[in-house]
Amino acid sequence: MKSDLDPRYKAVLKQVEDYCMKYEDPLIVDKYARFFREGYDAFGLEEEQIHTLRDTILEQNQFSVEELAELGWHLLATGKYEYGSVAIMLLKKFRPKFNRTVFDWVRKWFDKGVENWAHSDVLCSKITPIFLELEIATLQDFESWRSSESKWTRRAVPVTMLYLIKTTEPEILLDFIEPLMDDSDRVVHQGLGWFLRELWKLHRIPTENFLNKHKDHCPRLIIQYATEKMNPDKKAHFAKTKVPNSQNRFNKKNKDRHQQHTAADPVRKVTKNDTAPRKKVETHTPKPKALKPNRIKP
Repeated sequence: MKSDLDPRYKAVLKQVEDYCMKYEDPLIVDKYARFFREGYDAFGLEEEQIHTLRDTILEQNQFSVEELAELGWHLLATGKYEYGSVAIMLLKKFRPKFNRTVFDWVRKWFDKGVENWAHSDVLCSKITPIFLELEIATLQDFESWRSSESKWTRRAVPVTMLYLIKTTEPEILLDFIEPLMDDSDRVVHQGLGWFLRELWKLHRIPTENFLNKHKDHCPRLIIQYATEKMNPDKKAHFAKTKVPNSQNRFNKKNKDRHQQHTAADPVRKVTKNDTAPRKKVETHTPKPKALKPNRIKP
């Protein structure tokens, strides 16, 4: 966070801190923490309390939509769950006034601020589609999001594209998400699977062709989510193709050779040239030794 932060932003941050400290509830934190694999740094406020805080901030300040976007970045940068929720709620109130500057700030939110699926998915359902709806951004403006260092920015691509499945050719959308099909992060896999599942409901043939193309190399979680609504017979078509393990074949071949050699020559003969001759293997059954009674030494 900048040391020369706008005094108005500082005041809001202090206001949010005081409010959260006043109404914090560890029991609520414990209740919801299990839903966040990445961690849940929260005070435990209810949603209605955050709405009240948002309304108070708006009543006491006259921020432009660009300033709210910048303020939101500072709120998200704290890593506190309620701070991020306040940022999203503030910006959401001004959706009709969005512009390109706000779009650029929201990209920064994802790159360095968003840290959980809840904030990510609210942004992708309530904020990022507005840029497409108002024609502030196009699908191509999300191209660089696919290679962001942030997994949440990459996840935002397919989840935002849910807005387009009824208005855009499925082949265009499928081509656009294809570079993400080998992504390494679970949250991206979930976002892709979610998108493909919803696209399949409307455009089955192109979606199934796409899944067949990638089912043998993409993470299985994508396929699991994408085929969730399919019947068992349909799901079976997208099981990973079983390929014989070449190493197992090699090992089996060597094992067979060893068994053949052992059967042909069970006892190795000792020759004069052997420097460390092996003992001849006994082929007869040794006689059992007579057992002596146990004796206790005096």
